[in-house]
This record gives sequence, C-alpha cells and structure tokens, in this order.
Amino acid sequence: MTLHLYFHPLSSYCHKALIALYERDVAFTPELVDLGDAASRARFVALWPLAKMPVLRDEARGCTIAESTVVIDYLDAFYPGAPLTPSEPDAAWRTRLWDRFFDNYLQTPMQKIVGDGFRPEGCGDTFGVAQAIADIGRAYDILDRELGANTWAVGETFTLADCAAVPALIYADAVAPLPAHARNVASYLDRLLARPSVARTLREAEPYFPSFPLDRKPRIQPRRASSVS
Repeated sequence: MTLHLYFHPLSSYCHKALIALYERDVAFTPELVDLGDAASRARFVALWPLAKMPVLRDEARGCTIAESTVVIDYLDAFYPGAPLTPSEPDAAWRTRLWDRFFDNYLQTPMQKIVGDGFRPEGCGDTFGVAQAIADIGRAYDILDRELGANTWAVGETFTLADCAAVPALIYADAVAPLPAHARNVASYLDRLLARPSVARTLREAEPYFPSFPLDRKPRIQPRRASSVS
C-alpha cells in the first residue's frame, strides 16, 4: 500500500488519525512503533527525527506527514472521501476551533496528569496536577454549554473536531471523570463511542489499555445505546 501510518495504539493523537482513516475508508499499512525498543525507535527516528506520533508516509507522493491535524488535512487534500474539514467558511473555522480546543484544553492537561503518574515516588507535582484537573473541569463546562443540541461538535456533520474529541474525552474522563451536570458532553461521548470508525479504533487499542498508568482506564463503550452512526 502507498500509505503507511506510524503509530502506537495507546497514543491519543494516533487515535485521532486512525479515526479519520477509518472514517474515510482509506487503505493504509499500520506500522506499530515501540519507542522502548531500540531497533523500532531507530527506524522511526530515521523517518521523523522528532519521534512524535502519528506520522503518515505516502510512498506514492514521496511525502512524510507529521502531526495529527496535518495528517487529516493531507487526507482531505489528496485522498477520496468527504472532507473532514468543511469547505463552508463558518463551519471550517468552527471545526478548527474545536479541534484546537480538544487538543489544547483537554489533551494537554490530561497528559500532565498522566505524565505525573510516571514520576518517581516523592517527585510528583501535586500543585500542577490540581491545576490540570481544574483546567479539564473548565473545559467540560465550556463544551457542555457550547454543544447544546448539536449531534456533533460542529452541528450535524462528523468532522476533524470529532476525530480530536474522541481521545481527548476518553482519556480526560479517565483522569478527571465527567461531572454529573455535564449531560451534553456525556451524550456526545456516547454518540462518538457508537460511531463505527471510533469503535474500531478503540477496539484495536483495547488490548493495550492495561498499560495505561492510572487505575481508572478509558471507557470505550457508550453508556446508552445510540442510533447515530
């Protein structure tokens, strides 16, 4: 196959790219990267020296594409299927806004909390973790208010923003559980988890979730049956 995706099944940003590939039904070769294995790491660094995932390699076009949002943009530009960033200007900037919201205001504080779990005993950043939990709480409140009656993040069409939402929400919920009052977010997450492209991505990742460093593991099944797909 011309496309190769370098990824790890536990990586939240890799989930984002995988959902887009499955959503568009684009054929690709999965290339699992184990940064703890010297040979695997060396092969990946030779392709992308920053060693950050995901990375898409398009052999047919001779292109190496890094960063999950850019990978999805590349698929929109060069591969068949409905674009995941709408062409209509207002829908486009709103999609971009929510993509950045999920990456910056849920994923970033979530990764702070997860990263703290890897620190040696006695070296934790209690204050930083408390700040990150508060940041996630504020993000939940904003998202709950802005979602309203929307089916997806930007109205009634599944977009780049929804690809970003999945890993952001399942991992954020694992480290800072959704509050009971965030009903719109809870319903939205249920719809996301029922989406076939999402279900496939998380089903493939499930065997790796025991390695998640915190006691509470990401939820991959909707709490309620959903007819949205």
